[in-house]
Amino acid sequence: MEIQLTGDQVLALAPDASSAAAGKKHGNARLWKNLGMSAEALWGECQGSALYQVKVELASLTTQCSCPSRKLPCKHSLGLLMLAATERSAIPTAEPPEWVTDWLAKRQASSARRQERAEKKAVGAAPPSADQRKTAEKRLATVKKGLDGLDLWLNDLVRQGLAGVQTQPASFWERQAARLRDAQAPALDTRVRRLAAIPNASTNWPEKLLAELGKLALLTHAFRLEDRLTPEMREEVRLLIGWNLTQGEVSAHGETLRDTWLIAGQVIEEAERGKTQRTWLFGSKSARPAMVLQFSFAGQPFGEHFALGSQQEAELTFWPGSFPLRAQVRARLGEITPLKDRLPGHENIDTFLDTVAQALGRQPWLDHFLALLREVTPACSDEGQTWTVRDKDGHALPLDGSDHWLLLALSGGHPVDLAAEWNGETLRPLGVMAEGEYTLLGRTN
Repeated sequence: MEIQLTGDQVLALAPDASSAAAGKKHGNARLWKNLGMSAEALWGECQGSALYQVKVELASLTTQCSCPSRKLPCKHSLGLLMLAATERSAIPTAEPPEWVTDWLAKRQASSARRQERAEKKAVGAAPPSADQRKTAEKRLATVKKGLDGLDLWLNDLVRQGLAGVQTQPASFWERQAARLRDAQAPALDTRVRRLAAIPNASTNWPEKLLAELGKLALLTHAFRLEDRLTPEMREEVRLLIGWNLTQGEVSAHGETLRDTWLIAGQVIEEAERGKTQRTWLFGSKSARPAMVLQFSFAGQPFGEHFALGSQQEAELTFWPGSFPLRAQVRARLGEITPLKDRLPGHENIDTFLDTVAQALGRQPWLDHFLALLREVTPACSDEGQTWTVRDKDGHALPLDGSDHWLLLALSGGHPVDLAAEWNGETLRPLGVMAEGEYTLLGRTN
């Protein structure tokens, strides 16, 4: 397996800006010895305060270093990848040493055992015991009581009018969110907390707030009528309330799809107790979008790494639902190759918005969508404060934020292919294909 990453793609793997800078410095052949690369792995020894052994599994970009750093990838791992990306001739093709083959074998065996255990547990689980049934019934009663309280709160908000929430402190929303958390409905807790950011944030905030309140009301009613829902929608509603599936349950019950996946980009956001990461993929044969959602708590690294702006054959398993979008990587099957020439996607904005409307018709609580738009032209106005992309039919969509000069420079004022995340109001650029090369956008490292 040949490594075909660029320096920018390597730096995009860094957990923070300081790691990226340190990794760039360590991409120097003079710091390394016993370098090598095989079809499965990349390895070398880096001289720091000690001689550190560094190894990379090429299919998954999983790294391991003998240094004491808690960051993943560490600066030595990033340096080795940077060296492979920028000075490939410095790394000979060779048979991996024992300390690399042992690590690869242990990873493969551990992954197989974990997958087998998870699937056996999900498929062949024994019927719930009397205590388990009692616990489940107790939780269901607690959740229903919490939903009753939420409905009363929503009715009061609408009956009293939304104008009054302009002056409400953050604690107004926090109290209701805390009630839902106590009612064991954590996903609803998160949705209510997000409402606090809407009042006074824009000129049409009452419209936005009312729409979100409507989604909450629809969700509580759907839960009470779950016996009338399709199995897929019932599963979706329970997830949106706060029932979670284990990875084993997803593997056992979700749809698995093998494809060559375009890895378009990534969005990392601060959460209450850590960070969330959305990685957007698109199947070249299936034309299916997929979102790999990961969480990081207390500074822990994300478990999966992706070479943004590349493509790779892989199997993804989707969470069951009426519009399967969230997915997990089941297996990476091919080498990582760069994106070239053109992006797949929509030829105009109207067809993209039509697909969004169809998705919302199947799952009305979706918050984010992958937008792959071909031949759109970026433009700015109001001294760089207002940014849009316009298609060949003259239709435009606004861009999130006000720092899109790189996008404009790469386009040269001409049409480009854009990958972005759509939140229903604005596009957040992820990457742009200009003159046959894909450039990541919106990265902080």
